[in-house]
Formats: sequence, structure tokens, C-alpha cells
Amino acid sequence: MSVAGRLRVRVVGGRRRSGSSGVPRARMSARELGTEAVAGVMARPGRTVLTVLGTVLGVSALVATLGISKTAGNQIVGQFDALQATGVVIEPVTSTSGGKERALVVLPWAVEDRLHLNGVHAAGALADIRVAGGAVVRRAVERDSKGTNEASLRMVAASPGLLDAIKGRVVEGRWFDTGHVARQDRVVVLGREAARRLGISRLGLRPAVFIGDETFTVIGIVGDMARERDLDEAVIFPYGIARARYGAQGPSKVVIDADLGAAQLVARQAPTALAPNDPSAVRVGAPASLTRARQGVEGDVNSLFLILGIVTLVVGAIGIANVTLVTVLERVGEIGLRRAMGAARRHVAYQFLVESATMGLLGGIVGASLGVIITVAVSVARQWTPVFDARVPLAAPAVGTAIGLLAGIYPSLRAAALEPVDALRAGV
Repeated sequence: MSVAGRLRVRVVGGRRRSGSSGVPRARMSARELGTEAVAGVMARPGRTVLTVLGTVLGVSALVATLGISKTAGNQIVGQFDALQATGVVIEPVTSTSGGKERALVVLPWAVEDRLHLNGVHAAGALADIRVAGGAVVRRAVERDSKGTNEASLRMVAASPGLLDAIKGRVVEGRWFDTGHVARQDRVVVLGREAARRLGISRLGLRPAVFIGDETFTVIGIVGDMARERDLDEAVIFPYGIARARYGAQGPSKVVIDADLGAAQLVARQAPTALAPNDPSAVRVGAPASLTRARQGVEGDVNSLFLILGIVTLVVGAIGIANVTLVTVLERVGEIGLRRAMGAARRHVAYQFLVESATMGLLGGIVGASLGVIITVAVSVARQWTPVFDARVPLAAPAVGTAIGLLAGIYPSLRAAALEPVDALRAGV
């Protein structure tokens, strides 16, 4: 029989070494052990494929999970946090005295001149202003108008740099500049929703609005503001006229658009630039570290899918153990013949262990490849750049092998425990 032919009898000093039972002791080399294991696995290809499928699914789920989480975390730098990670907000600290709230420091309006710092892309200031008689705005009568529209709107004083700092867009007309501020021109810019409520859509006829009994010319309409979206329903004054007419002493908020990765540095330096005498009198709102944000995204995705991968691996291990055990029962006669020809218990145990480890290794290799393909496919579909930790797909075959070894322990021990005579009788 080919099985017996592959068992070698070790000869020492011209005599065969035998056990106490007189049966020659045989040993199998690593090469022969591997050959037997591969032959056992390939003898039932359909069953092997179905068995390995559980390990493939588990390993591919783990590889894809780690790859997608790494890729998603990397997008924080390039996409998701392009807005959130570049915004810095500075406000004066306030205290309450006599029932009134007052700021501990008056911030300057010309923040664009103060914030010439590395990493500052744009900066602007704003403050809500109070108008006697309320915030009712009336559109002046136009020649082609049937009447007047009025609305209760938010009144805001702003510096020229605010438009860039909030990433807004002028949809009609223009934004005010330093000249309007210096001359204290009676001009305003409307948010897009504010203009709609007042019935103003075109600026060709230089429409005007009444705020109280005073007239202001509308020079622009802005919209698409990524930050400070409440300004969409506001009337925005240059701070020059707002300070002269409504007593706007200082801004209540400074908005900074920083370069990507520079927000933390700007947040540390800006208080000294704006309030050099008392930097602690301002409160800074800065985004969280990009590294922590990326790790947070990776952790969330990992915790979401890691359990699925582990459960699938457990199912795969149970499948390997079950099939290996069935194989042991089917090959009882072969096991008895091996033992009768001198094979030790360890030889039988090793063979079934190697067979189960081989199935786990195959599952690990195929699963790692499938996981990489899934990660790339998801990245392409989302227009992301796939990012991999090279250690993960390289370690996947080892994980599959370990799963196979663990799954094969019980069946191999059971096979090794069979007595030769009983095994031969059961296999007949």
C-alpha cells in the first residue's frame, strides 16, 4: 500500500529499532508530512472549498475592516475635516456685574491686520448690534414695486475679512471693503434669505432699506456660507458705520480660517496677537487634533465590524474542526494501518494538525486577497485613496493557519488516541 510505502523504518547499527511491542518504529520527515497533508486536503476538493470558505470570510472581513477604517481615517485630512479642522473661533471672556454681562477685554475690529500669523488664511470679526425700535427692516419703494416689504432680521457688524473667513460667496453685487469702513458709508450687505424676505433679488437699481428712519444702500447679497450660516438671515454692516451709528465697540467673535494642519498653532498664538496685555481674557475654540480624529474614526469603524470578523472566524474554525473530525472517522482504517506499520501517535496527530492548518492557511491567503480587493473597491467607489497597513494582509495567512491549528487540536488528538487493532477492525 502506498501509505505503508511512505513509512520509513529507521535502521541503527544494522538492526531495526523497535518498540516494546516489537513493531518497528517509523518516522516521517517534514516533507513527507506536508505531502500527506496536501494529499488529504486535495482528496475531497468540494468539501475543502466549503470548509475553507468560513475562514476566507472571517479573514477577508478583518482585512477589509482594518483597511477601510485606515482609509476612512485618512480622509479626515483630505476631505471630511477640510472645513472643521481649519476653523478657529475666538471670543472674549465675559463676566456678570450688577446684572449685566460685560467682556473682560475689547477685541480690535481690524483683526486682519493683527493676525498676520503663519497658517492664517483669512480672518474676520463680527458682532450683533442693537437698533433702537427693534430690528425691523423695510425695503424702500421702487418704481416697479407695488409696495414695501418688511422683516425682522438680525443686525450684524462685520469686518471686511469676514467673507473669506466664513467661506461665503457673493451671489449678487459685492462685499464691502476697507474704504467703506473708513468712510463710514451707509451701505449694507444682505444674507440671501434676508434678501428673499425683503423681496430684493436684483441690485441694478441700487435698492435701499430702512432701518428705523435711516436709509442704507444694499450693495451685495451673500450666500453659501460654510461657517456662521445664521448670517444668511442677517443685515451685515461695515463696522465703521456700525461703530459710529450704533456704538459697536468691539467684536463679539473672531472667525479664523487656518491652513490645513495649522489650526492648533494658530489657536495658541492668536490670543496674544489680539489681546497682548491679557491673552487669558479670550476664549479659543479650536478643532480637535487631526491625529485624534483619525484614530477616533478608525476606532469607530473597527469596533463596528471587528466583532463580525471575529464571529465569522469562529464559525470558520468550527467548520474546520467539524470537517477534520469527520475525516478522522472516515479514515479510521487508514489510521489503524499506519499504527500497525509502526507510526507513532504523534505522527497521526501531526498529520491531521497539518491538514487543518493547511486549510486555515489557504483560507488566510484567499481571505487576505479578498479583503484587499474589497478595500480597493470601496475606496474607488467613494473616490478615496486606499490606505493599507502592510502588516495586516501579510499577517492574515498566519491568522488563518493559527485558526486551523486550533480547530484541528481535538480531531488530531482523537485520531492519535485510536488503538491499531480497534482502528483496523472499524475500518474493515
